[in-house]
Amino acid sequence: MAAHGSLSAYFCVIRGRRFYPQMTQMDTDKSAEEVKAVANDEPVAELPGEPVADEVPVPGLPGDQVAGEARVGAVSESLNREVAAGGPSDSAARQPGKPSEGTPATSQLGDLPGAAEDPTNPATQQPGNQQEDNPATGQPVNLPNERLVVIKHHALVRLSHWLNVPILFALVVSGLSIYWASPVFLHKPDPVTHSRDYLADIGIAIAQHIPGAKADGFWFYDHFGLGVFNLAGALRWHWLFVYLFLATGVLYILGLLLGGGYRALLPRRSMIADGFAMIHYYAGVVPMKILRRPWPHPHITTKYNALQRGAYASMPIAGALALASGWAMHKPVQFWWLERLFGSYDGARIVHFIVMIYFILFLIPHVILVLVDGWDTMRSMIVGWSERIVGGNHD
Repeated sequence: MAAHGSLSAYFCVIRGRRFYPQMTQMDTDKSAEEVKAVANDEPVAELPGEPVADEVPVPGLPGDQVAGEARVGAVSESLNREVAAGGPSDSAARQPGKPSEGTPATSQLGDLPGAAEDPTNPATQQPGNQQEDNPATGQPVNLPNERLVVIKHHALVRLSHWLNVPILFALVVSGLSIYWASPVFLHKPDPVTHSRDYLADIGIAIAQHIPGAKADGFWFYDHFGLGVFNLAGALRWHWLFVYLFLATGVLYILGLLLGGGYRALLPRRSMIADGFAMIHYYAGVVPMKILRRPWPHPHITTKYNALQRGAYASMPIAGALALASGWAMHKPVQFWWLERLFGSYDGARIVHFIVMIYFILFLIPHVILVLVDGWDTMRSMIVGWSERIVGGNHD
């Protein structure tokens, strides 16, 4: 350091504005004109101006090591040329906090690797390579192909979702056996099968195409329900799973409220237009795949598209209708007012049956679309988060 004492002082004056503006004067007994700067054993011109600090102690450095000591050798030749040519202006030498712009020495120092962005520079006390924020939004700018973890579903929503899978299955199969005892949708007797039940007709049509199957009015209920002549058992199983369905519905609503997921289900002004855009997309996606033509997905900026939002928001409403119509059928005397809401006893049965069909129609495309969308969507309903890649090409 002795060989480069004044050079380090000159370096610190130039770098004072960026690194450490408060300098401690060490050479109080000598003026700047008396101090000779020596670099590579070659004398250089005297430094003009007022006294400057020979060394700048920096907190955090071991011993008497000073800032810029490691870089003096790298810029000594440029400093010698600078001083020999007349050096910086007096104002720049006297005001470390305001160096003159365009100084060659400053440019040389600024171009040194790590001079301005050194993450461990003790003089700056600032970490380097920080991620810049978007000045418009204040949010960090995402790097290309950066993976982001997105929180999707509350734990109670996920729990109730998976519990509803076996519960709805049990409700449907037991409900079909109850329906067999007294069908609500009837027609005139068929002259061949003598059936009056539409569901029995469906079973007969399926059995006629299955080798060895008995095509009668019982086939549908024996294969899709708990069987015929099993009303008492079907009622017991049905009501057991009704109470479980009610409990999971409460958990689902609670999870939406606690996790804030209900906000994604609220209707929006553009919901109708967005819904038709999604219908147009789904109607053409298969033909365009066959024709190998591009068919871009409508731009979605929310958690769900319009069709998803409408379908998911309808689930609590459908569940409430199923419970209300079921209680109206179960206790038509005690809950006479509830029965009147559906018009009559048969009106409650019709609503109950339609809700069951709605659950089935919702479940089939829901499962298909989840499988088509990929593992990330399935995982989000298991662990509660999904992984997205921002930036880059995601085709």
